[in-house]
Amino acid sequence: MPCEAKPRFVVLYGSQKGQAQSIAEGIAEEAEEHGLVAELSCLDQNERYNLEKENAPVVFIVSTTGDGEPPDNALQFVKRIKKKTLSTDYYKHLCYALLALGDTNYANFCNCGKTIERRLQELGAKQFYATGYADDGVGLEVVLDPWLEGLWKEIKGALSRMASERTGQFKVDAGDSAKETPDSSIPDVQLNLLSLTDHQNCDSVGASVESDSKFAAATSSSATQTAVPDLRPASSAGSPGLAPQSGGIASVSPETQTGGAEVPHVALAASLTCSLPPLSESSLNVPSLPPPYLEVSLQEVHTMVEITGPLNKETLHEVPISRAAQLTRGDSVKTALLLEMDISAYPMMTYQPGDSFDVVCPNRTSEVENMLHRLGLQDQRKHCVRVSLRKDTKKKGAQVPSYIPQNVSLLYLLTWCLEIRSVPKKAFLRALVENTSDGVQKRRLQELCSKQGAADYNLYVRDQSLSVLELLAAFPSCSPPLSLLIEHLPKLQPRPYSAASSCLRHPGKLHFVFNVVEFPACSGQPARRRGLCTGWLFDLVDSVLVFPGKAKSASNPTMPKIHVSLRPNCTFRAPSDPSVPFIMVGPGTGVAPFIGFLQQREKERQQNPEVVFGETWLFFGCRHKDRDYLFREDLEGFLSSGTLNHLKVCFSRDNQEKEAEEVVPSAGRARYVQHNLVLNSQHVTNILLKQNGCLYVCG
Repeated sequence: MPCEAKPRFVVLYGSQKGQAQSIAEGIAEEAEEHGLVAELSCLDQNERYNLEKENAPVVFIVSTTGDGEPPDNALQFVKRIKKKTLSTDYYKHLCYALLALGDTNYANFCNCGKTIERRLQELGAKQFYATGYADDGVGLEVVLDPWLEGLWKEIKGALSRMASERTGQFKVDAGDSAKETPDSSIPDVQLNLLSLTDHQNCDSVGASVESDSKFAAATSSSATQTAVPDLRPASSAGSPGLAPQSGGIASVSPETQTGGAEVPHVALAASLTCSLPPLSESSLNVPSLPPPYLEVSLQEVHTMVEITGPLNKETLHEVPISRAAQLTRGDSVKTALLLEMDISAYPMMTYQPGDSFDVVCPNRTSEVENMLHRLGLQDQRKHCVRVSLRKDTKKKGAQVPSYIPQNVSLLYLLTWCLEIRSVPKKAFLRALVENTSDGVQKRRLQELCSKQGAADYNLYVRDQSLSVLELLAAFPSCSPPLSLLIEHLPKLQPRPYSAASSCLRHPGKLHFVFNVVEFPACSGQPARRRGLCTGWLFDLVDSVLVFPGKAKSASNPTMPKIHVSLRPNCTFRAPSDPSVPFIMVGPGTGVAPFIGFLQQREKERQQNPEVVFGETWLFFGCRHKDRDYLFREDLEGFLSSGTLNHLKVCFSRDNQEKEAEEVVPSAGRARYVQHNLVLNSQHVTNILLKQNGCLYVCG
């Protein structure tokens, strides 16, 4: 008797940092448990799928990068489906579900997913499952877990309906017809409103699914979940000889007695390495172990030529920093720097105000050294790393990551290729369990990657931006192999910045502005640290910085060089029609791209005196007028020349101090930018609604 073919569906992903890809791979791996076959492809692998003829359900998993842009491997797909020549019934046969990943800390939340969904619907595609919008700003799993739990029932329902439509045979009981088989023209969608504080909602979505979700944020696990009992030694909790865990606070209680004599009871406060009841006493639902898929070896090679700087230099421009100035005063809460790059050697490197560019930076030398020592590989730093696929891997679609080069040293790999500061995902924590010898530490890692420990994971790992190195320092009995890090650490990504200048005003130059990011010490992070790229840039220019009110040094020190690449942004541009009025909202360093807007507008007004230019408004805010009022002289100059018609500024801490001194606070004083928008709401609405003006927000 011939074997019956399993029903199939298609999984397509667009991923910049690997999270969407990992989720898609997890779905494909779990499909077999549900009696299904998943055909997994990246959106840029056109030869592996054909949506124009696809008759099976399609699941899209897509992230958003930059200023709401598609990931690099989804860009061409988005361009194809946005073609205006496509008819409104182009995808009328297509049945889809979509999970969008984003971060509400950035503009254009889940914009790529929304763009794809909107266009699919415009082209006639039908949705078989409600779209999920997972927010990395609060934890992807808040939406991801219930969305994945409900997915399988909806895929099977869609397969059943699509099969019935193809055969034309509907067999429905009269009493259940409305409930069991909805109109095929209407997607079978159950909308579930998810609140961040509504745990019942999150637990109830997809309650008909028998097993718990097998996914945490960006996991690639697939096998059955395991109920894990409390694996701690019986004497560990409350043992008087137990030293406080990292970050824990010990308190004494006389409740515990041993051998009839009273001894202090040590109760640890919850921390990264220590949990409290009920979690510490609960059975756990943890993801199954992600299948290993890489074979890694280190070989001593005496003739290997050491590479310096980033790979793919043919796509990058190495440019000197010609000027570095601190814009904020020394006693400001934040340190804002302006860097000027000399791009005159690259005449093809043209940009428009509103464009952004990538800066390629390495991992910090001290952190690379610490990682080498933590892995016990400090003596093999110069060895060549050989990476290949394991022949026995069970991972579907496994391949050596494209960002892992061959014939480079271990030192180079950790410096330029892997994001060693990345926050470890739950799949990584699950894999670390197998490489941890201490029972208490193993149990805690299981808790952090479990469904029951989601709150602790968010509190002690995700919210603290805990790095892999810091996690390993907190769990000293964990000794992962190098292959595990290469499998789970994402690519070291370039950092994007907005242009803060105009080529018309500064030919051959490109300016950008940034705050030096500071991470305070916290549980798991015993020392303050700076942002990876902003800290690196600060160190590069520290010796040549020009400070407010001080003249530039007469000496000509050697200026550092950095590798950059342009990221043209065709959406964040001033109106092409100069008569259109526009409003700019840019608090703090968010004002940077608008300096480029205004420099461009000033030059255009000088070159075209007969042209009528629309009204311009800028809303700016900072803490203190005398400490961090960025570009004050420039903005006042634009105002006096007529390039800028209205400048509305506010200083939140100055106003706070004035209000504390006032007996009767002023009702018309604005503390924040939004207050100034309200005070000028009549003008704002008039420009936007009656004059068809534009509004730009950055910050």
